[in-house]
Amino acid sequence: MSIFTPTNQIRLTNVAVVRMKRAGKRFEIACYKNKVVGWRSGVTFSSILPREKDLDEVLQTHSVFVNVSKGQVAKKEDLVSAFGTDDQTEICKQILTKGEVQVSDKERHTQLEQMFRDIATIVADKCVNPETKRPYTVILIERAMKDIHYSVKTNKSTKQQALEVIKQLKEKMKIERAHMRLRFILPLNEGKKLKEKLKPLIKVIESEDYSQQLEIVCLIDPGCFREIDELIKKETKGKGSLEVLNLKDVEEGDEKFE
Repeated sequence: MSIFTPTNQIRLTNVAVVRMKRAGKRFEIACYKNKVVGWRSGVTFSSILPREKDLDEVLQTHSVFVNVSKGQVAKKEDLVSAFGTDDQTEICKQILTKGEVQVSDKERHTQLEQMFRDIATIVADKCVNPETKRPYTVILIERAMKDIHYSVKTNKSTKQQALEVIKQLKEKMKIERAHMRLRFILPLNEGKKLKEKLKPLIKVIESEDYSQQLEIVCLIDPGCFREIDELIKKETKGKGSLEVLNLKDVEEGDEKFE
């Protein structure tokens, strides 16, 4: 016995639905469960879900729906009207990045708890007490996040939210990004002038050596690394070099301050 299936319907099971409203219409995509968070996590750390780079690992199908549960596929003219294109893969990316994930209350609670813990882990991994130079524990950061009533946003990556949390925690406690320790080796001719341009980007100069080349060991805010790297390459025309000595300048010791 054959069953007639309309050509504009696709039946899917065990899906996570991501929904977006655009131009007065609702559009949905069907994803594999537990993959959406990985896609949205952006640049991640070892304790966080790895980023899913292959869309096929995230999407059950590169189709845009008006209703996933009923298998109703969106019309081409509606897609063009709402997104300016009928390229369904590109539209899927937009919905995947900015849409609202449809999950059960239990799944949402579990997801929010995991993201909350992941954000706290990133903050603890990247920050220190500026007075002691020692890192905080994840437990203490979680407690501090609860004290400021931080609300997790499922449409933002954990890294983005960690940066937001650091800014908010600075108003309540002594916390800052751990400094990076760098070594610059610059030609003497350009080195002295370049040092003046680098000064505003350097937190602490630990040592200088003017023997044959200008060698500087210093501490910087991690957010300045790219600007410093580009400045050295540009001003020295590739003759200068930059070496990362330590990703995090923290006091050595087995214990972390609570």
